[in-house]
Amino acid sequence: MIVILLGPPGAGKGTQAQRIEKSQGLVQLSTGDMLRSAVSAGSEVGKLAKDFMEAGKLVTDEIVVGIIAERIEEDDCKQGFLLDGFPRTVAQAEALDNMLDQNDLKLDAVVEMQVNDEVLVDRITGRYTCADCNAGYHDKNLKPKVDGVCDYCGSTNFNRRADDNRETVISRLESYHAQTAPLLPYYEAKGLLKVVDGMADIDDVSTQINEVLGALA
Repeated sequence: MIVILLGPPGAGKGTQAQRIEKSQGLVQLSTGDMLRSAVSAGSEVGKLAKDFMEAGKLVTDEIVVGIIAERIEEDDCKQGFLLDGFPRTVAQAEALDNMLDQNDLKLDAVVEMQVNDEVLVDRITGRYTCADCNAGYHDKNLKPKVDGVCDYCGSTNFNRRADDNRETVISRLESYHAQTAPLLPYYEAKGLLKVVDGMADIDDVSTQINEVLGALA
């Protein structure tokens, strides 16, 4: 099974991708990780990517798709894989479609984690972590039992990501709606789009996704 997970930044795609990997036996493929691995391995497409990166340029869609094509040839992808964070544009989706066709593969589903922007802004801007054990907290939804003290390790040191501020989050959401949201009608027209409620509890979102994928298996 080949699946794409879509949703705006902060929707929880990374968390759900890890859960899908375990529940469905799919390999989670991150384009960032694959780029670094290809460059480190010194493959032909990795060398091309390295040239772009060292020149301070964005790696082309063609190279990224080439790296995905290289990665899915490995044995662990034979039972299927999950793409999280790619494609981001319709042009990338078309390039991915062409590559899959050339390898006699087909996309089985595109799962959209649908969320409310304003709630998402509150969710992201309110999150912070323990600096010592990395446990996650939130200003409104998940406070430590004792104010200022980590529930797990007792630390009083906490971190908040510099880009988890309202202005940056809104900017990232605007980019998502402008560049990535057009993928939704693209995949809907192909009959591949499946929508789940990304605002539900984490476990409920996992259940929804597993039901969608289970029906396809």
